[in-house]
Amino acid sequence: MHQSSGRWRLGLGLSLVTVFLWGILPLALTVTLQALDVYTVVWFRFLTAFLLLVIYLFSQQKLPNLAELRATSWQLLVVATIFLAANYFLFMQGLALTTPANAQVIIQLSSVLLSFGGLIIFHERYTLSQWLGVAILTLGFALFFHAQLATIITAKGQYLLGSGLTVLGAIAWAIYALSQKQLLQSLSSAKIMLIIYGGCALLFTPFAKIKTIFTLDSFHFSTLLFCAFNTLIAYGAFAESLAHWQASRVSSVIALTPIITLTSVWLMSVSFPSIITPENISLTGIFGALLVVSGSISIALGRSN
Repeated sequence: MHQSSGRWRLGLGLSLVTVFLWGILPLALTVTLQALDVYTVVWFRFLTAFLLLVIYLFSQQKLPNLAELRATSWQLLVVATIFLAANYFLFMQGLALTTPANAQVIIQLSSVLLSFGGLIIFHERYTLSQWLGVAILTLGFALFFHAQLATIITAKGQYLLGSGLTVLGAIAWAIYALSQKQLLQSLSSAKIMLIIYGGCALLFTPFAKIKTIFTLDSFHFSTLLFCAFNTLIAYGAFAESLAHWQASRVSSVIALTPIITLTSVWLMSVSFPSIITPENISLTGIFGALLVVSGSISIALGRSN
């Protein structure tokens, strides 16, 4: 099984970069989906990230060689590729049918699944203080997302369907992330992402409406480009963080993502109310957010056995 390098400060920093970029991504995707369909957006994000990564690795003379590819588990690469592609599609379908905050809330199930996957598969261990952090984190999520969960339960039609698709997207992402960590035994994170991005781009090529991209105005094309660069940087940082830190701790930091999303939604709704509608957060939700932060910090920075 893959063992982390132990450079936890670097792993923490990379995880925080991922949190920020994933936190603001739903807003950009919501705007982009006003002009493009889900398949085309996903295809463009994967293709752009693949091409930029090819250029970078070629300039650094770090493209994967035949020996590395032969030593890699292609079965695991296929699993990682299929489930990351599924995650992108399901999350964006859920986002199109619900709201940025709701989609980001439900997708956090992925970090919980990743955390427990790290404990079970990679034999990572929590101290007592870290388990206390898990309890605080769980209570924080329950309070913070109470209003959204109540809406999901009582909602009908598209909102409920979108929420269900997002749950499936979370499961798909956790499977991808655990596969990604194991693949680090034979390839660097950048080389793994290069192969996965290329494979995902091929999967979505038959469904993409490429011509519609050329009809976009400058505003929507800019948001589409941002989504593509976000894919490259955020997943690159996430993949590299798994090389230096335990999967369970990376997942605990990623649990902070909804707070970034809701803060971004509030700022955007104040500045551009015609683009993003505001999210109403009660005092209970604010208290829950504080518990989420406290629990995540406790898990991430607690010492291992």
